[in-house]
Order: sequence, then C-alpha cells, then structure tokens
Amino acid sequence: MRAFVFPGQGSQKVGMGAELAAASAAAREVFGEVDEALSQHLSTLMREGPEDELLKTANGQPAIMANAMATLRVLERDFGVRLAEHGACVAGHSLGEYTALCAVGAFGLADTARLLRLRGQAMQEAVPIGEGAMAALLGADMDKAAALAAAAAQGEVCEVANDNDPSQVVISGHRSAIERAVELAKDHGIKRAVLLPVSAPFHCSLMAPAADVMAQALETTPPGTLTLPVYANVTAARVTDPDEERELLIKQVTGQVRWRESVAQMHADGAEEFVELGAKVLAPMIGRTVKEAASRSLVTMADLEAFAKEIV
Repeated sequence: MRAFVFPGQGSQKVGMGAELAAASAAAREVFGEVDEALSQHLSTLMREGPEDELLKTANGQPAIMANAMATLRVLERDFGVRLAEHGACVAGHSLGEYTALCAVGAFGLADTARLLRLRGQAMQEAVPIGEGAMAALLGADMDKAAALAAAAAQGEVCEVANDNDPSQVVISGHRSAIERAVELAKDHGIKRAVLLPVSAPFHCSLMAPAADVMAQALETTPPGTLTLPVYANVTAARVTDPDEERELLIKQVTGQVRWRESVAQMHADGAEEFVELGAKVLAPMIGRTVKEAASRSLVTMADLEAFAKEIV
C-alpha cells in the first residue's frame, strides 16, 4: 500500500517548478491555471523571486500547492502514473492537506489556489507582524514540548503547533512567550530550540480570526467527493466524508498538525511506502517516524521518470 503526501509551508524556494515547466506542458498548464485563478503571475514569482515576496504566506501557500500539483500532473499525464490507481490514501502537512484534497478531486485547482490565498491572508492578518512567533524544538518529544510550552506561557499563548516526528516538535504563540521557551529549552531536556522565519504564529489559538474566515469560505466552496481517503492533520485519522473534512479544515487553522501520528496511523493501516510530491521535507520526517517503511521525494523530472519506471 502506497501513500502520497504533500508538503507544507517552509518548502517554498525561488526556482521551484521551473524545471517541470520547461519540460512539460502538463506542468505549464497547472501554473497557468493558478495564475489565472489568482489574477497574478505567481509562476513568475516562483521561478524568479524575489524571495521575500515568495516567503509571504499569502504567496507561499498557493505556490507550494501549485508546485506539488504540477509534479502530480506530470507524473499522471507524462508518465502514466495515476494517483487513484497507484495510491491508497493521501495526506498533507498543514496547507498540504488542501493539496491532498485537490489531488483526490475534492477541490478543483483554481478553487484550491483561491482558498489557500485567502487562508494565507487571513492567517497573516490574525496577528500583527512581530507579535507572534514559532520555534522548532529539536530533540524534543510531545511531553517535553508541552511541559516547556506551559512553563514559558506565563499568561500568554505558547502552544504545541506541529508534532512532526519523534525528534521535532514546533511551538507557536506570542513572540515573548516563544522567546522564553527558546531560552528555557535546555532546562527541559531539549537539545536545541530555533526560532523559525515565519510571518505569523500558525496552528495556535491566536489564529481564531483566520478560522472564522475559512469557515465562511468553506461554506461557499466545500470539498466534494474524495477519490481516495485523506488523513486529516487535526485527528490523525482517515477521512472519506466531505462534510467531516470541511469541519476539520476549519479546526486545522488553530489546531495541532499531528503529522507524526498521521504517518504512524497510515503505516498501521497498511502503508508501506510514502511518496512526497514537490519537495524533500516530509520524507525525512517519515523516515524518522516509521523506520521500516520506505519514503521518497519526487521533485525533478528524473525523480518522476525513475519512479514511473519502477511501478508501471
């Protein structure tokens, strides 16, 4: 059984998708449709920068999705590897859950781009720039991370945001609380704490205004039928019902990204191979979570060709 997975924020970089666009009409079609949906030359920004514009969450979220969907479209159209035939389930890290839903037909490409643009804007506007922060805790498990967050909060928001793998947890909240956590990390038996270069404190209770925005958006653009089940971030469980998934996407804005548990559950349900599309971020996390499973990332045309030769 094979799971296809889709990366989240932080995987964007200038030049992303350029090789695929140069080599494949299928990729160019994806980038063109996203550009049209957003009334913006996002593909040019992805290809040429400037980096500071690409790192803005309102640009980065649809860009990461577009790149992953272009990778999938090339795999399906140019190499004959169809997701529904060669995959058993999908999942995505944070915004990647939207990409996963697009990949299994629950959202159209243009709608996914517009939803992620809105999601990025709403998340950015929920907390004034400079007031929030996130930090990665390296060498931390959930118990250590939760204890650190509680100690550092001191009446402010400091919460576990992402449970990425057995050795990496991300916390999110008020900047002063996150900075306190970074200073206290070693006292809590955590190897290292690193402030992340993000523009907002994602996946914590400070994002409540953004959750309200997404609730309205998903009321008018709800997910449709899924051709494969998705494993949702906030429950780490298999979902096939579109109405349930809509509610989970709203909760996801403030909720924890339970990625380690999602990977473990997919593996428990039979996934023996994990294939990441569009970046090389999730495969290493998966490798640390379920060491006995195979994991790989498909980014370049050579990656896609080699994968297709193996399975077709």
